[in-house]
Amino acid sequence: MAVPTSARSETTPDNRRTTRLITCGAVAGVVFIGVSFAQAFARPGFELRRHALSALTLGGLGWVQVMNFVVTGLLAGACALGLRQALRFSRAGTAGPILVGVYGVAMIGGGIFTPDPALGWPPGAPAGLPVEPSVNSVVHTVFGAMAFLSLIAAGLVFARRFAGQGHRGWAAYSCVSSLAAFILTALPWNEESASVRFAAGAVVISSWLVALSCRIRRERE
Repeated sequence: MAVPTSARSETTPDNRRTTRLITCGAVAGVVFIGVSFAQAFARPGFELRRHALSALTLGGLGWVQVMNFVVTGLLAGACALGLRQALRFSRAGTAGPILVGVYGVAMIGGGIFTPDPALGWPPGAPAGLPVEPSVNSVVHTVFGAMAFLSLIAAGLVFARRFAGQGHRGWAAYSCVSSLAAFILTALPWNEESASVRFAAGAVVISSWLVALSCRIRRERE
């Protein structure tokens, strides 16, 4: 009995490679949140209510969070390549992968350029905030903003794609995730809640990337 063309094409090396690349997005989201929160609760002196997850790049074990940023960025970049191959010539097939790729680049940059010691972290650091931030810290902040905004925008782009396909639940989930992340990270709130809000925003947007990767992978099956 002849095998349908679609079934044969799904098992080609190129299609398997594309599927693996897309899966990297799910791995990226799980790895970043898992490694970050494991450190947040394990490293003595770190308080999530006061210290941002990116501050884990500082101190003797700071290299762990640096690698977490870089590996997450590389995985997101691989996912962007897979999305570009899978969604080519379709809605969100250009802007979506580009935005996920920008997120990957921003995460790598955020790991290379680290924030300044502050608020008693790492242990021995000044109790307050720096009077004037270093160049490294400013660049880190810029990359952090890029990371959040790129995935927030990607959520809206894919919400439009899902809506056009009639998948209202996925469209709503993508839109709500983007809106929630924007509210948590971009709106002017009390500075004292910044670390918790940004951590929550990272969970929201990373979870969306995991869900998106799994969804696009299922579309190919």
